[in-house]
Amino acid sequence: MVVSRRTLGTGSAAVEVSGEGLGCMGMSEFYGRGDEQESLAVIHAALDAGVNFLDTADMYGPFTNEKLVGRAIASRRDEVVLATKFGNERREDGTRVGINGHPDYVRQACDASLARLGVDHVDLYYQHRVDPSVPVEETWGALAELVAAGKVRHIGISEAAPATIRRAHLVHPVTAVQTEWSLWSRDVEDNGVLATVRELGIGFVAYSPLGRGFLSGTIRSIDDLDENDFRRHSPRFQGENFQKNLELLERVRQIAAEKDVTPSQLALAWVLAQGEHVVPIPGTKHRHYLDENIGALDIQLGEDDLRALDAAVPEGSSAGDRYADMSSVNR
Repeated sequence: MVVSRRTLGTGSAAVEVSGEGLGCMGMSEFYGRGDEQESLAVIHAALDAGVNFLDTADMYGPFTNEKLVGRAIASRRDEVVLATKFGNERREDGTRVGINGHPDYVRQACDASLARLGVDHVDLYYQHRVDPSVPVEETWGALAELVAAGKVRHIGISEAAPATIRRAHLVHPVTAVQTEWSLWSRDVEDNGVLATVRELGIGFVAYSPLGRGFLSGTIRSIDDLDENDFRRHSPRFQGENFQKNLELLERVRQIAAEKDVTPSQLALAWVLAQGEHVVPIPGTKHRHYLDENIGALDIQLGEDDLRALDAAVPEGSSAGDRYADMSSVNR
């Protein structure tokens, strides 16, 4: 199959990417044990299939995910639209320092990411979380300097509030806003974020478009998760919340069965149907799931399908918060 292309941003901020990206985080941390050789194979298989939009961050590992991605693309840099992030500061031992948007740190973090990735520039550099102690104008002033220096081609921001997005956009055009968005997490539809990016011509990169794997239908019990999987501590995977969410999942499974697609493919097709400026970045550690996810690009959902999914999983119907601590999102 030929993987379609979509454009994030407009004018000088525009970048063309594959219609679906690959989130690399879970290859190194958070979702249980990883397999480096299989992860490298997944990245190569994605590139072979035409999925050229790779997403990582310095804090994944920490630091090890960027190194992994760097090794994977070492001989294929020209094929890749490479995205990474800064701002969730961690030490080598994994302890969290906090959110950091200070200009000096931005410059240091970028240089460190370039070294780990083994590249001379990043195609899309995100502010991973907004630092409430630093005006976003100061952070974005440093990012604009990185663009001028050729170290960064385009800039994005993650989990930011509408007002923050607008302020950043005045300093330097925002190419993409990355926020969680799926049938399971539809906050952006009513908190102003989606309306803001549409108004300003900014691309939207949907992370966790499979609801952290929940919408795949393969997680039926908390015991299906590794002991070190962070989802064991996620409110949506706990107790009554988990059981209520399984009821929502069953509705998705029924619609998927009627269309002869998998629940994952249906969930991704729903995100893709939200607009040409929207690009989901499902993550996986296995080639067979990669192939399944790519298959969603061929699924066309009509108005009846979209209405059925809206009725099955209405906005706000998921039980539990996205994170145990929601204080760092939508700032």
